[in-house]
Amino acid sequence: MERLVDVVVVGMGPGGEHLANRLAGAGLEVAGVEAELVGGECPYWACVPSKMMVRAAGLLAEARRLPGMGGKAEVTADWAPVAARIREEATDDWDDRAAADRFTDRGGHLVRGRGRLAGPGRVAVDGQLLTARRAVVLATGAKPFVPEVPGLDGLPYWTHRQAVAARRLPQSLIVLGGGAIGLELAQVFGRFGTSVTVVEAAGHLLPAEEPEAGRVLAEVLEGEGTTVRPGRTAFSVGHRPGGFEVTLDSGEVLYAEQLLVATGRRPDLTGLGLESVGLDPEADAVAVDGRMRAAPGLWAVGDLTGRGAFTHVALHQAESAVRDILGEDPPTDGDRAVPRVTFTDPEVGAVGLTEREAVERGLTVRTGTAELPSSARGWIHKRGNAGLVKLVADAERGVLVGATAVGPTGGEVLYGLLIAVDAAVPVTRLRSMIHAYPTFHGAVQAALDDLD
Repeated sequence: MERLVDVVVVGMGPGGEHLANRLAGAGLEVAGVEAELVGGECPYWACVPSKMMVRAAGLLAEARRLPGMGGKAEVTADWAPVAARIREEATDDWDDRAAADRFTDRGGHLVRGRGRLAGPGRVAVDGQLLTARRAVVLATGAKPFVPEVPGLDGLPYWTHRQAVAARRLPQSLIVLGGGAIGLELAQVFGRFGTSVTVVEAAGHLLPAEEPEAGRVLAEVLEGEGTTVRPGRTAFSVGHRPGGFEVTLDSGEVLYAEQLLVATGRRPDLTGLGLESVGLDPEADAVAVDGRMRAAPGLWAVGDLTGRGAFTHVALHQAESAVRDILGEDPPTDGDRAVPRVTFTDPEVGAVGLTEREAVERGLTVRTGTAELPSSARGWIHKRGNAGLVKLVADAERGVLVGATAVGPTGGEVLYGLLIAVDAAVPVTRLRSMIHAYPTFHGAVQAALDDLD
């Protein structure tokens, strides 16, 4: 059976859903193809439910900081209301009916199943053929990367999906991966009473960010009772009744009731039929131009473009593709200043290049750093004040090319740094600004002074 439409969107995650709804709202006939849940990873297994977990764990941590600051508190952790809130408020028990109805109410046609390109303008879905008059858009996202560790295959380990859906927490947990996902979940579970060990192959936690940020988090996590093993990899994994056994390359053997594999996510190009439109199915990502065009009549947005597994990037790219398909000017490409936030405590907000990346690009680099505890707000805040601000400047142009804000509100402090990097505001101009006192972002002024 063949169906002729204006646009076929393969993958209805954040980017695909936004694009499909926008185009359907503009009067185009749109078919959206989704094998799992409309809305994708973010609302059901990632951004939204995980931040509910972070919020609950943060309240526990704040209550435990009360002694010596304002009184006494007795804290009893209870996972049940967190699990209930995830099911009732975030995911509707993993039911996408509301999201699906939003699309179909705009006139969209939802096709359940896995879509595969069958030539230019054609998508096959379980025996049905969708033919697009104007555009095919790929938005199939990424999937958890599971390393090839001897013994791991076939074991009942968790990825972030099982961790978010857990109705009860394990007594002990080994986390393979010290990136954003692994650390957020590790800290949450640790604050709810789980004994947690984090194993990260790189020399510091958050390997994609500044080493200073990873060191701050390691110190905080260890202070909360979490065991951290940077610079270590899993040599082998075993499972027996009652738990997992992980042998590290150092020879150390770890035991825990549960194992969480959080070693990142990678674009999933498997079975997309890219070869039918002249693209390489073995590539790491789908290459696109500034308008998100991947080939004649074909656009791609989101994780599978390899520009960062972030919902905000997917939405930005989706809007670019929407405007291009509608014949409008797309928004200015903002890839030079992509913000990213790890919602640990302290939060780690970063934008642009790290110092290492800037050096690798051949820039003349100058850095400035300010420790948050020594700032006025940090000193006043006292307990829970770990953090720093690090700025990376291109000395020849006199502008910031990267910045990191670690602290209780690191993700919010990042906003001003995002503007500075994206707009290439001269460092001299930034230095002349008046920063409110006493604020966490006041540390930016100290970091600017340290650039000299």
